[in-house]
Amino acid sequence: MKVSASFLSSKNIPADLQKLDHTDVDYIHVDVMDGKFVSNKTMPFKEMKNIYKYTSKRLEVHLMVENPKVYIPLYAELNTEYIIIHVEIEQDLEECLKMIRNYSIKAGLAIKPNTPVSCLVPYLPFIDSILVMSVEPGKGGQEFIEESEEKIHEVKKLLEEYKINAIVNVDGGVNDKTVKKCRECDIVTSGSYITSSEDFQERVTSLR
Repeated sequence: MKVSASFLSSKNIPADLQKLDHTDVDYIHVDVMDGKFVSNKTMPFKEMKNIYKYTSKRLEVHLMVENPKVYIPLYAELNTEYIIIHVEIEQDLEECLKMIRNYSIKAGLAIKPNTPVSCLVPYLPFIDSILVMSVEPGKGGQEFIEESEEKIHEVKKLLEEYKINAIVNVDGGVNDKTVKKCRECDIVTSGSYITSSEDFQERVTSLR
C-alpha cells in the first residue's frame, strides 16, 4: 500500500513538508481549490510552486476546480506524477485528461461520495488513476464515510470489467482504523492524521 500525505490541514506548511520529506511517504498530495467548485480556496500557484523548496517527493495534484485547463499547465511544471480532476465538473473531461497526458503526467479522475461510479465509464480509456472521495471535498479533518468501502469495491470491479490498468486511491478521513476499509486501494491519502501528530513516520507506517 502506497501512502500520499496531504498538507491541507497543516498549520505550518513549509515545516510539515520538510518533515514529510524525511519520511518514506510515497507522494505529497496537493489540494488545489478555486472557491467555486468547492467553497474553500487554497493559496495561489505563485506560492504553491515553492513546494519544491521543502520536499523532493513526487506530487499528486488534486484539482478541486471548475476549470482545470487553467491549472494543468502550471502544475505540470512541478515534480508532478499525477494530476487529478473531478468527474463532476462541467468541462470537456476527455479533452482535460488528454491535456494532462500530453505533459507526460498521469491523469486521474476524482469522484464525490454521492456520484454514481457509472459516471466514470466514458473516461476510463483516458485515466491512470481514480480517486474515491471518502468525505465531501473541500476541507480537511472530516470523518471517513463508511459507505466508501463499498464504493472502492465498485470502482475496482469496474476497472476489472473494462480491463483498465488504473490505480485506485482514497482520500478523506483516512487513519489507522479507517484504513482497514481501504485495503482494495493501491494508494491511501491522509492529511490531518499525519500532520497533526508528533511522529509523521510512525503515522505513515501505520497506514501501510
